Amino acid sequence: MKNLCVITPCFNEEFAIERCYEEVRGVMAAVQPPIEYTHIFSDNASTDGTVQRLRAIASVDSRVKVLINRQNVGPFRNMASALRNIPADTDLIVPMIPADLQDPPSMIPEMLSKIDGGTSIVYGIRKNRRESWRLRFARGMYYLLLKRLGAVSPPAHAGEFMLITKDVADFVNSSNEEHPYIRGLVAKSGYTFDTVSYDWQERKVGKSRNSWLDLFDQGLNGLIKTTRTPARLAIFFGVAIAITGFFLAFATLLLQVFGIVNSTQGIPTVLIAVSVLGGAQLVFLGVIGEYILDIHTMLHADNRVIVSERINF
Repeated sequence: MKNLCVITPCFNEEFAIERCYEEVRGVMAAVQPPIEYTHIFSDNASTDGTVQRLRAIASVDSRVKVLINRQNVGPFRNMASALRNIPADTDLIVPMIPADLQDPPSMIPEMLSKIDGGTSIVYGIRKNRRESWRLRFARGMYYLLLKRLGAVSPPAHAGEFMLITKDVADFVNSSNEEHPYIRGLVAKSGYTFDTVSYDWQERKVGKSRNSWLDLFDQGLNGLIKTTRTPARLAIFFGVAIAITGFFLAFATLLLQVFGIVNSTQGIPTVLIAVSVLGGAQLVFLGVIGEYILDIHTMLHADNRVIVSERINF
C-alpha cells in the first residue's frame, strides 16, 4: 500500500485549520483503493490560536504531524521545510493544500488515478479563479512573460497544489536555495507530468495575507529562478543603445562640420556621451549579471528553518 503525505503551510489560520483537517480526512477516507496518509501542518510562527488548535487535532489523530517554526520564514521556505520533513516511507506528496481550501482536496483522487499510470507529477491547473479581474490579468501577463522568456516553468496557472512522487521530492530537496520556488524546481526535475483542472475557490474564512507587494516578490523570485533571459536582454539592449549612440555621434559630427545644423555648444556632446556611456553600462551590467546568476546557482544562502516544536514525528 502506498503512503501519501499532504502538506498544509499555515500562518494565523485558527478558524480554517479544523475545516482543512476534516476535509482532507474525508477525502482520504473515500479513496479507493485505500491509501495510507499523513497530514503535515507547518506553522509559520502564528500569533493567534492556530498552534493550540493544531496540538488538539494532533492529540487525537496520529496521522497529523505538526511543525512549529521559531520565526516566520515566508511561505516558500515554510513549505520547503515541511517537504524536507516528510516521513521516510512516503511514496507520494502533495506539497501544498492551503488551510483556506482554495485549492480543493477533492481533486486528490483524480490526481492519484493519473499518477498510477506512470506519471511522476500531476499539476493542479487553476482553470477559473474567483478573484478580482486585476489579479487575473496580472497573473495572465506573468505566465505569458515566463513563456516568452523561455523559462523552465510548470504549465500556466499551476501552483504548488500538485501530486509528486518521492523521486521528484528528493530532487526539490537537493536544492539549497534560501527562497525556493517549489513549482519551478519541480518543473526543472524533468519528470513526466500530467494535469487536472479545477475552479480556484474564494476563501471561506479569514483573509489572504498576500499583498500585491508579496505577489510581486514571489513572481520576481520565480522569474529569476527559472530563466536568465532578462540579463541577456540587458546585454542586447545595451549593445543596441551603444551602437545607436555611436551612429548619432557620427551623424551629429557630420551635420556640425558641414554647417547643416547649428545647436547650442556642448549639447550634442552631452547627449552623445549619455547615450554611449548609458549603453555601455547596460552591456557591462548584463555581463556582470550573467556571472552573478552563475554564482547564485552554485552558492546559495543557508536554507535551514529552525523548528521549535515537532508533534507526532
